[in-house]
Amino acid sequence: MDRLLINIGEKVIFKEKECIIIKIIDINTVSIEEIFTNIIHTVTNNSISPFNSIRNYHDIQNLSEDKWQKALKRFEIIKPILLERRNVDLVKNVASQNHISIATLYRWVKEYTESGLVSSLVGKNKGVNVGKSKLPKILDNIINDKLHSVYLSNSRHSIIKTIREIEMACKDMGIKAPHSNTIRNRIKNISEEERIRKRYGNKAAREIFEPIKGNFPGANYPLSVVQIDHTPVDIILVDNHFRQPYHRPYLTLAIDIYSRAILGFYLSFDPPSSLSVGMCICHSILPKENWLESIDVNTDWDCWGIMDSIHVDNAKEFHGNMLRKATQEYGIDLNFRPIATPHFGGHIERTLGTFSKEIHDLPGTTFSSIKDRDNYDSKKNASFTLEEFERWLTIYITKIYHKRIHSSINETPINKFKKGILGDNTTIGKGIPPRIFNERKVRLDFMPFVERTIQEYGIVLNHIYYYDDVLRSYINSKDEKGNKIKYIFRTDPRDISIVYFFDPFLKEYFEIPYKNTSFPPMSIWEHRDIIRKLKKNNIGIINEDAIFSAYRELEEIERTAVSLTKKEKRKDRREIIPQTEKVLSPNKIIVDSIKNEIIIEPFEDIE
Repeated sequence: MDRLLINIGEKVIFKEKECIIIKIIDINTVSIEEIFTNIIHTVTNNSISPFNSIRNYHDIQNLSEDKWQKALKRFEIIKPILLERRNVDLVKNVASQNHISIATLYRWVKEYTESGLVSSLVGKNKGVNVGKSKLPKILDNIINDKLHSVYLSNSRHSIIKTIREIEMACKDMGIKAPHSNTIRNRIKNISEEERIRKRYGNKAAREIFEPIKGNFPGANYPLSVVQIDHTPVDIILVDNHFRQPYHRPYLTLAIDIYSRAILGFYLSFDPPSSLSVGMCICHSILPKENWLESIDVNTDWDCWGIMDSIHVDNAKEFHGNMLRKATQEYGIDLNFRPIATPHFGGHIERTLGTFSKEIHDLPGTTFSSIKDRDNYDSKKNASFTLEEFERWLTIYITKIYHKRIHSSINETPINKFKKGILGDNTTIGKGIPPRIFNERKVRLDFMPFVERTIQEYGIVLNHIYYYDDVLRSYINSKDEKGNKIKYIFRTDPRDISIVYFFDPFLKEYFEIPYKNTSFPPMSIWEHRDIIRKLKKNNIGIINEDAIFSAYRELEEIERTAVSLTKKEKRKDRREIIPQTEKVLSPNKIIVDSIKNEIIIEPFEDIE
């Protein structure tokens, strides 16, 4: 996994130039210095990328249970050391108790720290000892001497300066200098803790590598304890085609208990499942700038990072194999609420209740009961599509909920979250969590998967054929016993025009499109509606031709409906006397319904 560590002294890439972080301005802004030119820039975190890009990784579902248990066992061994890396006695005790050398423990810690993935502890196939130097001893001594006297010094000399010093020392000794890449690789293998301590001092190293004190499972800092739960939302949404009443959506929400900040959510028309939980966790972990831009919402949502633990109830959607392995892969403890103890989920349930009160002011609300609904026609007043409601919810969370005083913490959730990350005069900050740069891997790890053999035509999912040349070498492949091998494919429910194939040899995902590329994209919900329609009409054989024929029929009806709607609106504008446009304050949200403009003034009673 590509992780961007936001620490002083961390090497990063900015506009294809090697840089180093020299100052943390705030949770989303840092100052960096170009290594070769010493030019300083102040940049946002999403404009820099990790110095070392890790592309080869395992699909956790593709690992054998033996290998996966081996990785988990190693992770449990090093877990105490990750919290107290400078405690030498602890390292010795762990090594002694597990009959493992101290060097092996530190190697495991290094592998996990660099990747952030438990699967990195599976180990490598035996072969050439990559870490062993093959250089003559005299040359090895020159490199080590200059690394410590030039690079690992408080003068913080650049890599280029270090290479030149080594070349001059070799020339003085009358021996051939090593290639510059050899020196760069040697620098790359220096531990982060040693590099920061030698170049930036013990204080900087302590701030990064010493643990924040606090007793688990108490929520003593941001991302220490996160609660996730679902609720059916008290609103009827309209479909994208005809804007006719469709369904109530389900909301899956993640809240940081320390700050009460919302870390992420997931909306869908499907009942709660491992998919909705996984997508909510994924949304919580990842930075949100790209996502906010994609849904056209101009706001900040500076909450992201891998949480220490997730607390959930005992519903079956939290017990799936995909979710278990995915949380284990990222070192997240998945804790289940004790049976018959509803107070354990009080924080998330109160927050969902607060959200429901605001939703009751929206067109199409179903309210909480028949009594509250009275004579209100929810279906007739339904106005939002799923995408529009998602935008409304995002604006509410980021511009209203996060910026109102929360009664339980006596400050705003976003201020509490940032203070817990950065610290202030009274609070020791946890430090900015690593930004995951390989967003696609995280999404895929938490997406549902299926296993399929690969045939001459590719694969078939949900009556639809998928194919790409990357599958060619796996057609009808068999194992040693002559059984056909099944491969992992992952799907995104919001766009089933592509499935993701994990190549077990290249250890990389590839996009596999429809075999018939003329077919339009659709969501899994649109696909299911069409299947239901075909079954209702007693279509004998359901295949992709029937599915996409029905889909095109819907699109044609939609185009006709849109044309007629525009015609009626032009007619209405000619008949209705224009009214003076009302000026809105910045915190008000406008919702355009089908027939009129409704001005929403929500968010008065927030806990």
